[in-house]
Formats: sequence, C-alpha cells, structure tokens
Amino acid sequence: MPAEWEPHAATWIGWPHNTTDWPGRFGPIPWVYAEIVRWLAAGETARIMVRDRAEESRARRILARAGIDLSRVEFFRIPTDRGWTRDSGPAFVRDDRTGSVAVSRFRFNGWAKYPDWRKDDRVPDRVARALGLPVFAAERGGRGVVLEGGAIDVNGRGTLLTTEECLLDPEVQVRNPGMTRGQYEAAFRDFLGAANTVWLGRGIAGDDTHGHVDDLCRFVGPRTVVLCREEDPSDANYAALEENRERLDSARLEDGSRLEVVALPMPRAVVFDGRRLPASYANFLIANAAVLVPTFNDPRDRIALGILGELIRDRPVVGIHAVDLVWGLGTIHCLTRQEPAA
Repeated sequence: MPAEWEPHAATWIGWPHNTTDWPGRFGPIPWVYAEIVRWLAAGETARIMVRDRAEESRARRILARAGIDLSRVEFFRIPTDRGWTRDSGPAFVRDDRTGSVAVSRFRFNGWAKYPDWRKDDRVPDRVARALGLPVFAAERGGRGVVLEGGAIDVNGRGTLLTTEECLLDPEVQVRNPGMTRGQYEAAFRDFLGAANTVWLGRGIAGDDTHGHVDDLCRFVGPRTVVLCREEDPSDANYAALEENRERLDSARLEDGSRLEVVALPMPRAVVFDGRRLPASYANFLIANAAVLVPTFNDPRDRIALGILGELIRDRPVVGIHAVDLVWGLGTIHCLTRQEPAA
C-alpha cells in the first residue's frame, strides 16, 4: 500500500445520503463535500459514488453551483449504506516491480456495531470491476479479514500503524473474533506489504469506531508521524495520548531506526446534544493538490495548520470547516479513499 502523499490517480468519495449519520444537521453536509471535491479536482480525478441517476443529478447541481470543474469529476453508480469511504472502500495496493495497481479485498461489517453494512461491504468488488483491477481476497483460515481503512496508516516503506483498542479488544466491536496479534501482522504483511507493525493503545474520546488510528497518529513522511497531544491532564484524551507517545518512543521503523514524532494539538472538546465528538486535526487527507485538514472554529486550528505546513511543504495545507461534519462522528479522512497512480 503506497503512502498517502504518493501520487494519486484519483480519490473516491461516497455522496452523502444517509441522514441518520447527521441527525438534524444534514443540510450543510453536501456543501462540505463540495468543498472537499473542489480541492480534489484541482490535482486529481474525484470519483464519486452515487446510488442512482437522481442522486447524481443532485450532486452535479451542487458541484456546479460551487464552481467545480465537472470534467475532473467521475460518477459511479455504486450503492452505499453510508458515506464513510475510508472504511468500506477498496484497499488499493501497487506492485513495485510493474507499477500496476490492484485491490486487497478486506471485508466490512459496519464497525461490528451497526446493522446496515451489506451494500458498503460490496463496494471494493464493484470499484475493482469498474476499473478492471485484479482483486486479492484478504483471508485467514478461510474467512475474510475485516479491516477498515481508518484502522491503519502506512508509510509506503513497510511500516503500518494501528491500535490495540480497535483490533484486539476481545469484547467491544470485535471485527475478527479470535484473530491474534500475530495473525493481524501476517495479514498486513501479505495483503498490504507492511511487514512492520507499530501497535498503539487506545484511540480518542468520542470515537464511534473504538480506536481508529487516523484520529490520533498519522505518517507525514517515511520516518515522521504526527501524534495528537492533549495538554489538559483532566481531559479524557490526556492519559491515552501520553501512553501512545511512550509507545512511539520505543517503536522502530522497518529498517530498525526510530520514528520522528511531532506533536499535533487537539482542539477543545466539541460537544453537541450532550455527546463528545471525535474532533481531531489528525483526520486530514493528503491529496495531490493540497493537504485537507478539518478545522473546528478553534484558536488551535491555526497552530495545527502551521505544524502540518512545516512538515508537508510540497503542497498547500488547507483548512476545511468540519464542525457540522464531525456530528457524523468522522471528518475528511474518514470520507475519502485515495487510489494510487499506476
């Protein structure tokens, strides 16, 4: 699996339609999607999944009103249950010898929590068929391995980040009952080309996925990660993020060297309707034309954008207003899935 900063042929996104993901606040969501698509289309093809012709027409109207060049947008009639393409979309991999792209086919089961996931689970096969790509079924013991894209992050050199909370908890949101640490590491090696796994502990408060790594720690270069840091000891995220920092201090890359760890601030707690939401600057997307970073009307927005701008200097770092988006319990990275260039 190539690193996210490597050239994309396209980025996939599923047009929003499930109003239960943003109860009472769905109205602005398509316009946030339009802003994301605007930046995607500036540097690569934006490939948008829609349920039917009517939904495609609605999406086209919104994108056109937002001034987006529709010649840079492709629509695919692929029905979905939800729009969280990072988790249900295909895991694209590339053969370093030939440059050809394929799909490692992991399963999706609604984060082992929700009943509406069967359409989403078929997305990788339908995308691969539409693109004419080969598919490799990720299996262990004759069973498909469940793995969401937000549960992992890679440096494209053979190292992968994930969390024990998401994949190894034996009781809560169990994706693959009985699957061991060693079996996960073998799956990462065989189907993603990542022979070196760095295990972090817990994810952030409010995370509906039970510990996705893309809300707390991300690669920004082959040897560098950003790790969210909470400075308030009384905050629910403080202890978990400090423990993860300690783990990274002793972690090693694929060549045995240490990682460079850069602190990324956490925004102030975002609470709506009595619920803490998983607001995090780590849920950014590195697209061809820009790094798209969720922002939360917070003074720390500027600090986070500045840190990422210093670390990723070959493209602009852009803030995308995500206060409405995060009510769906995810933001920019959760909604997108990059397709590497062949």
